[in-house]
Amino acid sequence: MKHSERFLKVVDDARSRIREITPEDVLERLGSEENILLVDVREESEWSEGHIDGAIHIGKGVIERDIEKHVEAIDREIILYCGGGYRSALAADNLQQMGYTNVASMLEGWRGWKERGYPIQNSN
Repeated sequence: MKHSERFLKVVDDARSRIREITPEDVLERLGSEENILLVDVREESEWSEGHIDGAIHIGKGVIERDIEKHVEAIDREIILYCGGGYRSALAADNLQQMGYTNVASMLEGWRGWKERGYPIQNSN
């Protein structure tokens, strides 16, 4: 998908303030004993087609409103992903502005995860 210049400018600005991690790092972290919350910020229809095993769904449109229902400690590690790493970068920036101190966005998103053949959960 080709994104507009304005959208990419906003994403690049957010990326200057957030931490991004690779799908390899996420896979490794999920296999550890750490208390990580993996959040899929894609649309409900995207989530329904499949998602990363162990993730929860909180769409980008409501994450700021609903995150506190899932995360009490502001220092808990939260890893966000979307389709390609753009929406999750924006969401990570917003969560940091809300005071969350350990947020990351997964580079390449769902697309990168699937291309590597990593474990997925089919909703169907």
